[in-house]
Amino acid sequence: MAVEWDDVTRGEVLRAIQEYDRLGPERFFSAHGFALTTTYDLIWDERQYPPKAILGTAYEFATGRHLASGDFEGGRSGAVRVLENLGFDVRPRRPAGKS
Repeated sequence: MAVEWDDVTRGEVLRAIQEYDRLGPERFFSAHGFALTTTYDLIWDERQYPPKAILGTAYEFATGRHLASGDFEGGRSGAVRVLENLGFDVRPRRPAGKS
């Protein structure tokens, strides 16, 4: 299934970020069906967020339809590109112990 991102706005992404902050990671992932990110971080207000989980939740807010993690790509050609097109800063994660 190809996901159309046209309905997702910056506002829904910010709402998903607020939901993540309100619930905390464990409850957020449990409620929305995603997991921690391993390759990229969405940076907002000097905090790091899991881009795929945030975008998937924003999609659910925009359309009322739930996406599972396997329904769309999370990397450079997927969630990262969509978030960058909406004006968000998404950066590759640094391996643990490196800065």
